[in-house]
Amino acid sequence: LGAGRIDEGAISLLRFAGKIDSVLTGEPSMLGVITPGGYGYMRSDGVAVIPMTALGP
Repeated sequence: LGAGRIDEGAISLLRFAGKIDSVLTGEPSMLGVITPGGYGYMRSDGVAVIPMTALGP
């Protein structure tokens, strides 16, 4: 997602995570939004913002 859509992506991801049957599958290890660049950080809602450059060369 572009940097301007991080909030939208995080809200959608949290909504999706709320639909997961955690009794059957367990809780997600992590929730993260991938961005094309910038800095990585953890949002106050627990969603990680991960720049694509942090994933590898």
